[in-house]
Amino acid sequence: MKISICFYISVLILSGIINYSCIDKKEKFIKENTEFAAAQTHLMLEQLGEPDGKNYPRTTDEEGELVTTDMYEWTPGFFPGNLWYLYELTQEDYWRKQAEKWTESLEPLKTFTGHHDLGFMMYCSYGNASKLAPKPEYEAILVESAESLSSRYNETTQSIKSWNYRKSWNGQVECFFPVIVDNMMNLEMLFAASKISGNKKYYDIAVKHANSTIKNHLRDDFSSFHVVDYDTITGNVNIRMTSQGYSDNSTWSRGQAWIVYGFTMMYRETKDPVYLDVAVKSADYFIRNLPDDLIAPWDFNVGQEGYAAEGNSYAVQYNEKLKDASAAAIMCSALFELGKYAERKNYTEQAVNMLTELASPAYRAKLGENGNFILMHSVGSLPHKTEIDKPLVYADYYFLEALVRYKEMRENR
Repeated sequence: MKISICFYISVLILSGIINYSCIDKKEKFIKENTEFAAAQTHLMLEQLGEPDGKNYPRTTDEEGELVTTDMYEWTPGFFPGNLWYLYELTQEDYWRKQAEKWTESLEPLKTFTGHHDLGFMMYCSYGNASKLAPKPEYEAILVESAESLSSRYNETTQSIKSWNYRKSWNGQVECFFPVIVDNMMNLEMLFAASKISGNKKYYDIAVKHANSTIKNHLRDDFSSFHVVDYDTITGNVNIRMTSQGYSDNSTWSRGQAWIVYGFTMMYRETKDPVYLDVAVKSADYFIRNLPDDLIAPWDFNVGQEGYAAEGNSYAVQYNEKLKDASAAAIMCSALFELGKYAERKNYTEQAVNMLTELASPAYRAKLGENGNFILMHSVGSLPHKTEIDKPLVYADYYFLEALVRYKEMRENR
């Protein structure tokens, strides 16, 4: 006698082997957040008009109005990346066409060498484009971008120079070769370029930079220094300090999230267990210092004994422990991937819980509000007195990436 598949599934549901309500709830969560993000981003596109090289969304001002940047800031690649993730989540041609248009507007950046953020600028845009709607020209642009980024690599320091000359917050230290933990996020483009071109140079630079980061940015407890300045003659470290964190010896939460994400990616690309170990121990530091709602403060050590902001940093006078949704979104996305590699169920559970909290009314905006960004309550750089408790385009990017990874995880069970 034939038994229909529907009857068989019904028996499993009634017997409790399949929890239908649980499955339905999680699928509804992904669907509802995708639909909201699409609607909000559609409003953003109407507000922006056509890409013109200087209208890439970044944040809002004090009146809640949209603030955009030109393509030479570090963030223009995130909005095209958001469009690519919406295409991946919906499979609608509308989002692919918008993503292509905004991505291709960034082509002039392939020769840019003014700072280290080409990975954010070109991989979040062209990297996603190459994966989701590949064209030969996209691959060529990624290789040229990797070559431009590589021009900032110094063999003596074994690192890619992040910024050009700057001073510390106390005004007493000059930095001529500053390297920041954020730079870990630019290495993924080098791996991609190495695969496309067959040129191992890009792979080797990524590995050497990551190894220098382990040696010089990480403390014994696997918290991280934000900035390391190198002597380009000896390769020695001149100073370890902060630029966007509370104090030189504190742990800036978004920087710690960059470390976890960056070394998870390093393990994916190299399968070197050293990188997995760094990712796990850095993640454990982040997680054990989280508040109850799992959304990190902008710096883990604000106001604690033994930590003090200095000099011209705005943190000297402003030491409220604000939350940073951008740090949470980056960490959330990283944990979905790290949980798989480390075979740590608790990482995946933390990622789901973080994503759920970010999608709650406490952090997700209402439709048509928040400058048409998705998430509220991020902190760009409190010491610089900029983007304090504001939406940020990269918070939205990693929120959408986390949503993509959650959806993929459920589909691949």
